[in-house]
Amino acid sequence: MGSGEHKDCHEVIMPVRDALDVINGKWKLPIIIAISRGHKRFRDIERNIPKITSKVLSKELKDLEAHKLLKRSVYDSQPVTVEYTLTPYAATLNPVIEALYTWGSQHRKTIFGSQDQD
Repeated sequence: MGSGEHKDCHEVIMPVRDALDVINGKWKLPIIIAISRGHKRFRDIERNIPKITSKVLSKELKDLEAHKLLKRSVYDSQPVTVEYTLTPYAATLNPVIEALYTWGSQHRKTIFGSQDQD
């Protein structure tokens, strides 16, 4: 492979790796989807994502906030209320999530046939 081909490949791989660094893992996209469906408080998010632990959810929320996909708002109420909302920047993931959903649905049919396996 010539150096020009290597550079072209690298230019494609790097942005894909950058994207995967943000959304990769078992929990990040489910958290984004849960929040987009109106689950804004920690316990609501936790209850709507089966098998996630509080510790993992806390870490993932901090990561998503660091990547500017979530905003954490603390309200001075009794008791104190904390809500997570998606930022406008998070909306740029919508086409990615839709494409993953479409591909995942087709892949599930290819692998499992018409059965719905979890």
